[in-house]
Amino acid sequence: MPLRLLILAFLAGAAWLQIRPALPDLRWFWLLPPGALALGLLPGRRARALLALLLASTLGFFYAAWRAEVRLADELPALWEGRDVRLSGRVAGLPETTPRGWRLVLDVARIDTAGARVPGRLQLSRYEYGPARAAPPGAGQCITLVARLGRPHGGVNPGGFDYEGWLLERGIRAQGYLVGDPAPAAGCPPSLAGVIDGWREALRGRLRAVLAGRDYAGIVVALAIGDQNAIPDAQWTLFRRTGVTHLMSISGLHVTLLAGLVFALVNWAWRRLPVLALRLPARRAATLAGLATALAYVALAGFGLPAQRTLYMVATVAAGLWLGRLDSPSRILAAAAGAVVLIDPWAALAPGFWLSFGAVAVLMYAGAGRLRPPSIWLGWGRAQWAVTLALLPALLLLFHEVSLVSPLANAVAIPLISLVAVPLVLVAALLPIDLLALAAHAVVATTLAGLEWLAALPQPIWHGARPGWPALLLALLGVAVLLAPRGLPARWLGLLLLLPMLLPRLERLPPGAFRLDVLDVGQGLAVVVRTAGHVMAYDTGPRHASGEDAGARVLAPFLYGQGITRLDGLVVSHLDSDHSGGAAAILASHVPRWRLSSAELAGARRCVAGQSWQWDGVRFEMLHPPARYYDQAGFAGNDLSCVLKVSGSGGAALLTGDIGRLGELSLLELSRDDLRADLLVVPHHGSGGSSMAPFVEAVVPGMALISVGRLNRYGHPDPAVLERYRVVAAAIRRTDLEGALRIDIGADGITATAARAAQRRYWHANTP
Repeated sequence: MPLRLLILAFLAGAAWLQIRPALPDLRWFWLLPPGALALGLLPGRRARALLALLLASTLGFFYAAWRAEVRLADELPALWEGRDVRLSGRVAGLPETTPRGWRLVLDVARIDTAGARVPGRLQLSRYEYGPARAAPPGAGQCITLVARLGRPHGGVNPGGFDYEGWLLERGIRAQGYLVGDPAPAAGCPPSLAGVIDGWREALRGRLRAVLAGRDYAGIVVALAIGDQNAIPDAQWTLFRRTGVTHLMSISGLHVTLLAGLVFALVNWAWRRLPVLALRLPARRAATLAGLATALAYVALAGFGLPAQRTLYMVATVAAGLWLGRLDSPSRILAAAAGAVVLIDPWAALAPGFWLSFGAVAVLMYAGAGRLRPPSIWLGWGRAQWAVTLALLPALLLLFHEVSLVSPLANAVAIPLISLVAVPLVLVAALLPIDLLALAAHAVVATTLAGLEWLAALPQPIWHGARPGWPALLLALLGVAVLLAPRGLPARWLGLLLLLPMLLPRLERLPPGAFRLDVLDVGQGLAVVVRTAGHVMAYDTGPRHASGEDAGARVLAPFLYGQGITRLDGLVVSHLDSDHSGGAAAILASHVPRWRLSSAELAGARRCVAGQSWQWDGVRFEMLHPPARYYDQAGFAGNDLSCVLKVSGSGGAALLTGDIGRLGELSLLELSRDDLRADLLVVPHHGSGGSSMAPFVEAVVPGMALISVGRLNRYGHPDPAVLERYRVVAAAIRRTDLEGALRIDIGADGITATAARAAQRRYWHANTP
């Protein structure tokens, strides 16, 4: 049995664990020793080979399960959620500034609150609302503070980013915010990582001072130390549209190319110095130099997980070079992947892991079977084409988009950034010569000028629906056919295998039916309403203190993943940022054909009671506010929320924004038939100032949906409000407990699906 196949089986087992809804009972592991004994007794090579693969995958599965169980055991007890804990610890990595304060990761050294139990690594935020902003603690500093903590929690949406999994991968087992100011402390154990982080912070300060006022200073800093905090959103959009996001930080490509460059230079120089070459072969000396370079660069990156994985891969290749065992690139690639997963079983959660190793495997496959190597320029162009084509299925699965100009952008940007800018930045980091940093900035500026030209081309990026597994497997087979050696006949047939992924058959609702997707955006609201042929959004979710907004992070990716690239309408109920915070992003990404709002929104008309329209047998009617309320004292903000009723063949839904008592009293003036609904998106997230008993009794919903943030500071939903819905026998569904909620209302009745149940992973087990 080839070792590479056993390693791949081990990887498959570890990856399978990461998509399981629960951890297995580790006592099943003891079936492996008898299985290993049976391996030597089983007759037939084929049977032994199959059993060996099964044992290797089972070993990978239980190894990952054991590591997961150990990590999950380091948890915050439910008893200590929302309570203040005094503790001391060392700042890990570089603190990040946010529009409303700063955020850091803390390695806990001591817990000063009696009886408290706290995980070893925390993510803490500090919120500041006044004009005076206190600076965050220094990197590597030992501090004491009071924190209010909660268990890891993030929104769960169909096909969306799993924030809880991201925290688990980084060993962060609780998150919260500071109460009061931190103070310097003593008593933290010595830490080499803390010393390195201090050097990184000093280097960041020097580079920022040298490049002050220059447009691309944030990129130069990111290339030097992996800190992406100063790169503005507009530049990230440019990188995404041109497919070069992986280049604008300390990526695996930079580490690998830099190590390879140092290897080549040392190998060339060492051979020309006989005294050295006689003591140590040039290849081994170059191997040590390349590995040391990779280690130093990864240390500059703060040992971030993506950079760590690259270091493990480079170390595996270095071991092969040292031992003279590079006869099989596929064996080295499999060994590198095995080493990464052995050290970090959660690598299977990271898109970068699959994209990086997939790209290398594709280059090896595309270059195999050639009679003679092409010219360097033709080979470089073919490599870009091969990687772009091969990663197309993965990019659509993970990000629902592909940059059409990516091959050209990367063909130009990779040499300029990886082979010119990065070495300049690193020399500037070692030597306090300002001219080197300025030269690196000039190279970055030149590169981005070309990227901006590419991004300005018509349709530089293409969005597609998230492919299903059958379409994905067909597409991978199609890629293999298209990239096969020229001798294979009819390679163009691979294009046909790509069509189910590129032109998916999207789900279509029957006339008269409609669907509500209440997305999990935390403390806020974002609803997508679909009929047979139309789509609209009602509210766009919040803008967070970190500067991110739910429109760009949740709503737009959800729409793209469903194959929706344009909205027929957008209703923003009112101006509060938890409902309108993502509007700008959605206006830019999905360009709604019309807009309604009670607030000042670009291009929007006022929502007024009496407005109505019909789509595909489904009626939409605005019930509130009456036109006169816009000029009437006492009606403003929440109570001017646009209230929309959607009625189809199977029932009706009422979307109420943040109306309070005044808004509800106004609605009670309508007839019972106008107000009654089978489904109610509960007003104002279930606050105590809304959902009066008469209003609830008038609507008498069969299902009450509450979009709310977990352990939010407002105490929503109010227990008294929940009781009012229980009195009318409404089924209460909450996004903080169940994730995004999908409600289908049609001729067959009303069905509800919760994302947290449909997409449950073992690390969700401790989250209600």
